[in-house]
Amino acid sequence: MKPVWIYLVTAAGLLGLIWLSWPSAPATPDPSASPRVSPPPQLPATASSRQESGDAQMAATRSTLADELNVPSSEIHADLKIVSTLIDTFRSNFPGSGNPTGSNAEITAALVGRNRLRLSILPADHPALNAQGELCDRWGTPFFFHAESRLRMDVRSAGPDRKHWTADDIVLAQ
Repeated sequence: MKPVWIYLVTAAGLLGLIWLSWPSAPATPDPSASPRVSPPPQLPATASSRQESGDAQMAATRSTLADELNVPSSEIHADLKIVSTLIDTFRSNFPGSGNPTGSNAEITAALVGRNRLRLSILPADHPALNAQGELCDRWGTPFFFHAESRLRMDVRSAGPDRKHWTADDIVLAQ
């Protein structure tokens, strides 16, 4: 007669195998989630075609999310919503990471593609970027980013006086 523990271990192993092989339910996409941006495709291997194909691929994969940022026909509240959308899009593509973190330059670097997926949400040649790699408002002042939590980021423009923490500052809390 075999000991009872052998039967228990065998039964537990069979249950574990059944559990691991059981098909999981497909995830349903959240329609309110921000759009996901695909990473750019790999460049061709041949050196002669690299420049021509690279230019065409960059044009085809260039993110258009920030095209209306700081345009003269718009206003600062629309700009803040665009910046918020850029951060939401980053967050939706990096669900385990949450907000991009750090200074304005570090957050902007993550948005232009210096991230683990090399995903460019903001074109690196966007006119709202200054020489220090900071994302700036329509008056040329770098935005101030304040992460309230892993999933919330306040975005502050210094306003027309170009000084943060004054009465004309405009803030969008996510």
